[in-house]
Amino acid sequence: MKCTKRPKIILVPYPAQGHVTPMLKLASAFHNRGFDTIMVTPEYIHHQIVSRLIESKDQTLSMPIPDGLDKATPRDFFAIEMAMEKNMPVHLEAMVRKLDEDGGVVCMVVDLLASWAIEVANRCRVPAAGFWPAMLATYRLIAAIPDLVRTGLISDAGIPQLLGTTCLPDQPMLSTEDVPWLVGSLAARKARFKFWTRTLDRSKTLRWLLVNSFPDEYMIDGKQTQLVKNSQDYHSPLVFPIGPLSKHAVSKNPSFWEEDKSCLDWLDKQKPDSVVYISFGSWVSPVGEGKVNNLALALEESGRPFIWVLGCAWREGLPVGYLQRVAMQGKVVSWAPQMEVLQHKAVGCYLTHCGWNSTMEAIQCQQRLLCYPVAGDQFVNCKYNVEVWGIGVKLNGFGQKDVAEGLRRVMDQDSEIWKNRLRRLYERTMGEEANSRVLSNLKAFIDDLKSITS
Repeated sequence: MKCTKRPKIILVPYPAQGHVTPMLKLASAFHNRGFDTIMVTPEYIHHQIVSRLIESKDQTLSMPIPDGLDKATPRDFFAIEMAMEKNMPVHLEAMVRKLDEDGGVVCMVVDLLASWAIEVANRCRVPAAGFWPAMLATYRLIAAIPDLVRTGLISDAGIPQLLGTTCLPDQPMLSTEDVPWLVGSLAARKARFKFWTRTLDRSKTLRWLLVNSFPDEYMIDGKQTQLVKNSQDYHSPLVFPIGPLSKHAVSKNPSFWEEDKSCLDWLDKQKPDSVVYISFGSWVSPVGEGKVNNLALALEESGRPFIWVLGCAWREGLPVGYLQRVAMQGKVVSWAPQMEVLQHKAVGCYLTHCGWNSTMEAIQCQQRLLCYPVAGDQFVNCKYNVEVWGIGVKLNGFGQKDVAEGLRRVMDQDSEIWKNRLRRLYERTMGEEANSRVLSNLKAFIDDLKSITS
């Protein structure tokens, strides 16, 4: 009997935890539908995840390429950008051509933040699909750059000209202050804006865009807006909402870091809905040592039990003797098994940076949010959490009064109202009907892919 080879899909994420995680879940979904999946990452990330992929019996093959950076070079945004633009394309192209020697590669799925790989796919004549690991709303904000420049809301270097002005129709009050490139110095902001305009330019060649979000993001009181009905009108690619992937794939999160599971035993000893869980994700640097110090003092003053995910490098920002003083009140860990923590009955609030993966995991576990966005798409996610979905409160700062008031509003007031909102949002995003729509969208993409490659 002749053995038929499975078609191959190559997936190229942006090299960061928050991008690799959903891309691996997408790979798992493709593998379950008859494809061999190959994830391509820089060597330093490959070495962090490959053993965990083997342990979890994940069927996706992880393949490394060099990024050309010295081991001692910090992998910040600009170092990664330089590596992606200057060093990685030639290695990816050689890998794709080798994998496609028998014509078996039917598609490359490229994280839009790794848009350099779109050009590689085009040179290798492999169909490329874009992958947006966040909300469709944040993609629309990027796609609106030409209009924002044309109408004078931002300069042609990306600097806001009219602060506080709503950018897009059918959105919560998104403004020029919410755009994702406003991080760091003026020079850094201009460089980040250039990164996004280049990304947008490259994405114009894409036939498909797979979005790690759910249909009907923007609904108020259960009413669908015109934006959702006609979302295809806003984009040149065919847009397929296929998320949240945290719910719809079987792959376990392959964390870059070792999880401290002792916090689960600690949670077992706490009262229901009493614990504050704090995590700013895998990229905490924009918070800064001063704010770490202020938050530490505010948590201590609150008297509430807490679990705080804080890497060793950032513990220098803690007050002297802090860990000893709060040993009975709280637990500080380098990395936590987040889904297990959020699902625990003792946790009553999640203080978060509003990263998209974290937001989706909070909705999946029906946890109310205290929101402190620090960078990128987190400002848009925060607006939706607070103003559209009503599942969180925005924290204005880490002063003791700010934190105390935020925790009081989230944990002590109208718990049934919070729970009802979270239950409704969970059903709308992850319930049976939502799951059916996601699977239908995934099938529609695969059918269209097959129609041009068969």
